[in-house]
Amino acid sequence: MTTLGRLSRLTGNWIPAALARPFGAPTAVFFHGVERQISDPGLQINQHRLDAFEDVARLLKRDFDVLPLRAMADVLKRPAKHARALFLMSDDGYANTLTTAAPVLKAYGLPWTLFVSTHHIDTGEFTPPTLTRIFFLEAPKGAHDLPHFDAPVFLRSREQREAEAAEAWKHLKNMAAPHAIRVLEFMKAVLAKTGIDIKQKYESENFLTWDQVRALERAGVEIGAHADTHWAMHENQPEDFLREQALRSKRRIEKEIGTCRFFAYPFGQRDDIGRKAWEAVRDAGYANAFTTIAGTLNASTNPWLLPRYGLAAEESNLAAFLPVLRANNGRLREWQSRIGT
Repeated sequence: MTTLGRLSRLTGNWIPAALARPFGAPTAVFFHGVERQISDPGLQINQHRLDAFEDVARLLKRDFDVLPLRAMADVLKRPAKHARALFLMSDDGYANTLTTAAPVLKAYGLPWTLFVSTHHIDTGEFTPPTLTRIFFLEAPKGAHDLPHFDAPVFLRSREQREAEAAEAWKHLKNMAAPHAIRVLEFMKAVLAKTGIDIKQKYESENFLTWDQVRALERAGVEIGAHADTHWAMHENQPEDFLREQALRSKRRIEKEIGTCRFFAYPFGQRDDIGRKAWEAVRDAGYANAFTTIAGTLNASTNPWLLPRYGLAAEESNLAAFLPVLRANNGRLREWQSRIGT
């Protein structure tokens, strides 16, 4: 979270909701997965604990007009009319969105959108950051000569492995995808030799199947694209890779589910999205696309670079906090202008 984001959260925690309400503006928020219990907070960073998620659902139902994503066009045209509007989304496509999150949202009557990374639905492979951390936790002790790393990594204690994993992921995320994929293939080969069943051991990180995605769609959940492979779409990526990320995910969803009109960028921060990325998404035919940059929807000048707020592990005062996100709107517009709005 940025410094501005931390200040906004601190401010929102003590502002009374009634005082903040007149400053409300339409907002998009998102989560990833929901688990009954969190046993490994370092690895399960994308998982909400069930009881905390139920609290969030209760607050959203009480304090906002939670709308289906098909209402986005009208909200963007007339944001002042929709000051209490909120769009709820889930990224990636974890299996627990069906088994744990969906029943909660159904009980509260909250419409929501699921953005799936189609390669991971097709294959069941873990996302690159998850696989990276598992490699650093589970690979045999000693030196590992990862492709496209300047020096071997040495794995020893748990604490040292976690620190190495964080640094390695920073390096890997900024690589061009063809190089990064070679690193992941190396990691998978090492893990395969350990004999560890990582899908069983790290069950919370498993993905939905297409049959399960269809079940959610039949229950009224909008299905959008979260790219094909869960990679950042930054300026270091080849143009054909960016086009493939936008187009293949749309086509796979349309083949398996039906219409796919919305896109969410993996990771979704300023360094993860370049001009060529949002142009590829636009040219693929999406109506809207979403970042993970905080702000309110009345701020955006580009329908393919819309702001979203990532729900924290626990939320207690969303009615006061979300209006404060407008403090980031100026920076959002400046960034949009810089990358070619």
